[in-house]
Formats: sequence, C-alpha cells, structure tokens
Amino acid sequence: MPGKSVRDVVRTLERADPQEQWTALCFLAGQEVDLDADEANAALRRAELLLATGGDPRRQLELYGRATTAVARDLDTAKRRHQLSSGLEALEPELAGLRGASEALRLLLADHELAWQCFAASLLADELGS
Repeated sequence: MPGKSVRDVVRTLERADPQEQWTALCFLAGQEVDLDADEANAALRRAELLLATGGDPRRQLELYGRATTAVARDLDTAKRRHQLSSGLEALEPELAGLRGASEALRLLLADHELAWQCFAASLLADELGS
C-alpha cells in the first residue's frame, strides 16, 4: 500500500462484501496488536494444516471455519483484544464520511467476538497471500 492512506484503502472497500470490510478493518486496526512472532507463526501453521486436511487449501476462508477459529482461539488474550479495540477506535477519524465503512466499524466496536474473529481471519488471509 505504498502511497495510500488508510482512508484510500478503506474507500476501495466501501461496496465490498461486509465480511471483507470487517476483515480489512480488523487487519488495519490490528497492526498494533502485540503478537509474539513464534506464537503467531505456530498458530498460522496449524491453521494451514486444518485447511489442507479439509480439502482445497486455496478455497475462500470462512469467517467461522475451523482454521480461522483455531487462530482466534490460539492467539486470544484480553490484552490483545484491548489492543484491537483501541486500533478500531483509532480508525474512526479516518472513516468520517465513509458511510459503509463507518457502519462496519460501529458493528466491530460493539461486537468484540466478531472483531476478534475477523482479526484472526485477516492474519490467516495475509499468511496465505504471502
């Protein structure tokens, strides 16, 4: 995303599928979540194995699928959830005037379980995309 602001990135998602919007917002907000690299890598490797044993590992990720849920569970701590919530709150000024993104953000701020699951999905999608 060189040269693009958060607002520019989010604007491209204004009409995207809601789950895609939620996941992207959580990915952006989650940049400040303190993840131990070894712990995160282990959780993502286990999730990739779950995807592989479930059939085509390149199929679209399911928000509440086994692999995503496993990542969410493996990395879950109160501190990390708080960091994600803080990151989501920090996005509010960037999203002013973007109706769809602002509504998605309000939902994520109100539903911490959904936000954490979307963050886990974003981590797994990023890993699979690398």
